[in-house]
Amino acid sequence: MNNSNKREQNELARSAERENCRTQSNKINKLFAERPQDKKFLSLYFCAGSPTLDGTGEVIKIMQRRGIDFIEVGIPFSDPLADGPVIQSAATKALKNGMSVKLLFQQLKTIKDEVQIPLILMGYLNPILHYGIDRFCADAADAGVSGLIIPDLPFDDYLNQVKPVADRYDLRVIMLITPETSEERIRFIDQNTDGFIYMVSSAAITGAQKSFDEQKQEYFRRIDKMQLQNPRMIGFGISNKQTLKAAQDNAAGAIIGSKFVTLLDEAEGNADRALDQLFDALSR
Repeated sequence: MNNSNKREQNELARSAERENCRTQSNKINKLFAERPQDKKFLSLYFCAGSPTLDGTGEVIKIMQRRGIDFIEVGIPFSDPLADGPVIQSAATKALKNGMSVKLLFQQLKTIKDEVQIPLILMGYLNPILHYGIDRFCADAADAGVSGLIIPDLPFDDYLNQVKPVADRYDLRVIMLITPETSEERIRFIDQNTDGFIYMVSSAAITGAQKSFDEQKQEYFRRIDKMQLQNPRMIGFGISNKQTLKAAQDNAAGAIIGSKFVTLLDEAEGNADRALDQLFDALSR
C-alpha cells in the first residue's frame, strides 16, 4: 500500500471516529442506543409559555422526574399550519403571555444542568429565520437542546442550509413522514437524517383520537417492513390506551401533544396533576 492510500484510509478512519463520537454525545442518539429491547418511549409536547409564562422550566423538571423519556418544547407561532385548535390556542396564550424565542432560551439555560433527558424544540421556520439559523442553533445548543423539529422546513433547505449548521452544534433535525409520503421519499429522509423519524399518524392536523383505523394500522405496518436505519416515533392523535398501544406496537414509542396540552391547561400549569390525569387516561 502506498503512502497516499494509507493517508486516505487513516483520514477515513478518523472521520468515522469523529462521527461516532458526535453521535454518542447527543442525548437523542444516546437514548436510543441504550434502549433495552423491550423499552417503549413516551415523549410529551407542551407549548412554552402556556398556560403560564414562567412555568416552562418547572414543567420540564416535573416531566423528567415522572419518567417521561424526552420532551418536545413548542415555540409559539401565530400561524401554526399543522396544529389543531388545542395547540393553536396554547400558542396564542403563550404569545399573549409574552413568550419569545429569546426568553425561551433564557428559561432553558437556567435548568440545563438539572435536565438529563433530551429536549427537542418544535417550531415553525419563520421565527427561526427571523432569529437567524446560526444564532438559533448556537443558542439552542447552549441552552441544552438536543434536537429540532421544524414541520414546514422544505427538505432541500434542510440539506443545504439547516443541516450543516445544526451538525456544527450537535443538534438533530427530526423530519416528519405521513401516510402520503412515498417510499422513495421516506428512504431519502432516512438516509439523510439522524436521531429518529417522526411518524405522523395521519395527514390531518394535530388532535386527540379515540382509535386508529385499519388504514392507519396498515400504514404503521408498511413503514415497519421497510426496516429503516433510524428508529421511529408515532405522534398525532394519541390519547388513550388503544392509540398508545398501537403506536408502541409499531414504533420505538409514542409522542403525545394535544391531550397533555389540554390537561396542563386545565390544571393551570400544574404538571404533576396533568400527568396524573394523562397516565390515568392512557391506562383506559
